[in-house]
Order: sequence, then C-alpha cells, then structure tokens
Amino acid sequence: MKPARTVTHIEVPYSWSNVTNGEWAAQLLQARIDEWCPKLFGYHMLKLGGLSAELTSHHCNIQHQISVDKFSSYRNVEAESFELPFVEKSFDACLLIHQLDYSTDPHRLLREVDRVTVDDGYLLLSGNNPLSVNGFCGLLPWNRKKAPWNGRMYLSSRVIDWLRLLNYEVIYHETFAILPSTRHLTCSAWLENILSEPLSMVGSLYFIVARKRTFPLRPIKPKWKVRRQLAPLQVNCRTEACNKMDKRDEAYKKSN
Repeated sequence: MKPARTVTHIEVPYSWSNVTNGEWAAQLLQARIDEWCPKLFGYHMLKLGGLSAELTSHHCNIQHQISVDKFSSYRNVEAESFELPFVEKSFDACLLIHQLDYSTDPHRLLREVDRVTVDDGYLLLSGNNPLSVNGFCGLLPWNRKKAPWNGRMYLSSRVIDWLRLLNYEVIYHETFAILPSTRHLTCSAWLENILSEPLSMVGSLYFIVARKRTFPLRPIKPKWKVRRQLAPLQVNCRTEACNKMDKRDEAYKKSN
C-alpha cells in the first residue's frame, strides 16, 4: 500500500466542469447531501474546496455556511486547506467533497478539519473508489492527466480507518454509481437500481457521514485500603463490689 503523503504536485479542480463526468457525480452527491442536511444542527458549517462549495445545502438547518477555496467563484474565504484561519472548534458540520483525492497529505487535512470541528460535530465526505469502472479508466494513458484520475483514489475502508484514529464514529457509509453515464439517464438509473445491491462494492463513488466523539478525561480515584476491623479485647470489668462478694463467698465456704 502506497503512503498517503506525496510530494508530487496535484492539480486540484475547483469546479465540477473541470472533472470528467463531473455533472453526473455532482447530481448523485447532491441527492445524498439533500438527504442528510435536514439532520444537521448547529450554528456554523464549513464547505471546504470548490467542489464542496458548488453543491447546495439550502435544506440544512445550519444557516451560516462558509466556503473556503483559492480559486472557486463560490468561495467566501480564500485560504489554504492545511491552515484554516479559524479558531478551534468553530464549526458544527464540515463538508469535504472529493478533497482527500487531490490532497498531497490527506492525514494533515483531516487533522486540520478535526481541529475546527466541535465535539459531536458532523463530517460529510466523499471520494472516488479505485476498485470501480471509473477507477480502472485511470489506467488508460490519455486519462492520467485528467480529473479525477490525476488525483489519488483511496478505498473507503482506508478512509474509515483514518477517521477512527481521530475518534470519529462512522454513522453512514455508502458506495454507489456503478456505471458512469451522462447520457440516457433513464436507462442508467434503471441499471443502477438493478446492480446496486450485488455490485455495491465496485461503485465509482463513496459517501461517508461521521461524527466526532470526544470522551472527557476523568481522574481515576485511588482505591483506598480498607482498615482492619478492631477485634474486641477482653476487658476486665470487675468492680470492687464484685470483689467483696467473692470474698464473702469464700469465707462462707470455709466456715461450712
């Protein structure tokens, strides 16, 4: 398994129009986001990257939404993804759509997103599956310099392992989009419904919803040693009256 970190420059697409079959992928991801947005609550939401910014989230209960990118026209803040200009625990939810595939250091990107996410906050992320029809197309020489094949595709199981190391609980995971298609959408949707169950593992896209879990540190109280119970001592409680009675009894016995 190749390391996730690389020094090779990766051209990051800032719009779905720059991605092959980008409109098709955006529609499928938009349907998943529309399903999960009403379930999110909080005050602030982060949409990292141009691909995340182009997807709408109007149905979300979080009204204040900030889009961060360097080139997208939908951005609100221009900044590097590795150095977000926000304080710790600023956002209740973060949208990370196809950003790990184009990151030179996905571990660092996840740590930075984790830094600005509140406890019990939500993380919605997606990516390309290398073990799929769309992934195998990247082996063709004329596709290697095009998006999404110019990036690095990771298995969803590997991404889930990264999230668990950061104490995230994966509450939803789905692999879908088996046959990429931009034409004859009715036929492609019919085939997708038929092949979704037996061939779900070879879907072109994956979608993960995770929740940040932070367990408070509590000091372990020492187990105090139980003191030994004091054994009752045989105390001489005889009084002078008892002694006089004993002497009288002895004198009476001698006289008899």
